[in-house]
Amino acid sequence: MSAGGPGGSPGGPGGAQTGGAGTGHDRGRDPGRGPGRDPGPATGRAPLLAVEQAVKRYPGGHLALDGVSLRIAAGGATGLVGESGSGKSTLARLVLGLLAPDAGTVRFAGHDPYRLRGRSARDVRARLQFVPQNPRGSLNPALRAGEAVAFALRVHGTPRVERAERVAELFRQVGLEPGLARRRPRELSGGQLQRVAIARALATGPDLVVCDEPTSALDRGVQARVVDLLTELRERTGLAYLFISHDLAVVRHLAEQVLVLRHGRVVEEGPAATVWDAPADPYTRALLAAATGRTAPAAPRPTPA
Repeated sequence: MSAGGPGGSPGGPGGAQTGGAGTGHDRGRDPGRGPGRDPGPATGRAPLLAVEQAVKRYPGGHLALDGVSLRIAAGGATGLVGESGSGKSTLARLVLGLLAPDAGTVRFAGHDPYRLRGRSARDVRARLQFVPQNPRGSLNPALRAGEAVAFALRVHGTPRVERAERVAELFRQVGLEPGLARRRPRELSGGQLQRVAIARALATGPDLVVCDEPTSALDRGVQARVVDLLTELRERTGLAYLFISHDLAVVRHLAEQVLVLRHGRVVEEGPAATVWDAPADPYTRALLAAATGRTAPAAPRPTPA
């Protein structure tokens, strides 16, 4: 699954790239935050994201999701883990409003992202961002890195005179020298490209960022630095994450809650530390062994009454 700018592959629900208003968690330092937006349900008791019993079947009868539910509060981080074909990216597409569920509901900040139209679609979807698995494929090779980020700002109404300064601030925010904004994607490393993709995702201060395997195309050392960056950004700005990965070891460092998907169904969920230390399902234990080479003890079964 990938997102892109003009000339790139289809992206989040805003078209090429999306951004949005903050939730009030010290977001004043976020260079992309738009003024005067009402955070709406994101700051109330309702969860920022609520997926309830989502079902999705593709043509030909393949059941990609079979009654999946998850909730993410403002500022929360949930990891979605499973092997290829488990339904992870299908769920991401539902959350981003790129697909509609065949049954069940998806609500972001109280809205169905798939059914939004017009200005309300832009305003709500601006709060929902996406970081792709392959940044090189999601960035238009004809655009300089800074132009890709500036395009996100333009789409969501940032005045032209402010864009260059905000691009420079966003680059600094993700640990890039502003001078790199003048380079084209082919002139940047994989780690630098992923930071550009993150800067683009942050362009207008989102409430929720969906990260679909954002480190899988990177080597281990760069993976760790990108995960550290995402963690730091969440601590600094109050972002919420839906972090999708096949690697439980990566998810453990970023997420508070974990859902494990297999064949479109949730086979295990719980606090990340619990799932890591004592997974209850054999499939989760197999994923953990694949990620770490160790066999975790099974969670103790409750004693019959």
